[in-house]
Amino acid sequence: MPAAARASRMAGVKGYDAMSYGEGFADVYDEWYEGVSSVTDTVTLLESLVPARPLRVLELAVGTGRLALPLARRGHLVTGVDISPDMLAVLAANDPEGLVTVVIGDMVDAMPPGPFDVVLVAYNSLFMLTDPARQAACFSAVAGVLAPGGAFVVEAFVPSDPPRAGSDVALRSMTASSVVLSVTMTDPLRQTVDGQHVELRDGEPVRLRPYSLRYSTPDELDTFAADAGLSLDRRLEDVAGEPFDPDASPRHVSVYRRPA
Repeated sequence: MPAAARASRMAGVKGYDAMSYGEGFADVYDEWYEGVSSVTDTVTLLESLVPARPLRVLELAVGTGRLALPLARRGHLVTGVDISPDMLAVLAANDPEGLVTVVIGDMVDAMPPGPFDVVLVAYNSLFMLTDPARQAACFSAVAGVLAPGGAFVVEAFVPSDPPRAGSDVALRSMTASSVVLSVTMTDPLRQTVDGQHVELRDGEPVRLRPYSLRYSTPDELDTFAADAGLSLDRRLEDVAGEPFDPDASPRHVSVYRRPA
């Protein structure tokens, strides 16, 4: 990663930069986020989108390979992009056979050439681009590497309406020897959520795990897609295929298409 990118500071969490999330979460990501969505349902959804076999799949913010590895083990040709060496080190340990092709860099500037049948960005990872212009640029970069008729799948939360504002402290988990607190600050004008997971373990130093997001509404994502020449094919509530309710669904899985 270029030194300039490392030095670029995110607003909201003083000292936070593009590497901070991976440094903070790589060692616990598989344990903490294993069940955030169904891997089986994700694989089934992606396989339903394009008839080609094997699929040429690109996962943005591939992390430790929670989704990329099951896809690769089904014989698909999977490439993963991630900016974090810490995350990719865990992926390498999880993938001793080297099934996933890895590209180090962010989701805009390090876009591999493709073409890809499916591009996936899962579980709010698009929002780790904390500038809306960078999110829009990501859509444009994806459009440039999608095969004709290919699909861009975005999984993200639906922002509260009206938006929440201010700070919050909540219990994330607790055992007999540990407590994890979630501390957040939400700014609805900037559409940002800055936070820390504060991990307290008996007899150990306090561990801080920071994150910073800039969220976009589904309508904003649709605009980014349209500006990039992509169209909304379908919007689901989750990877299992539950119908999306714009008034009630807390999350969405949006599938955008490049024209065939």
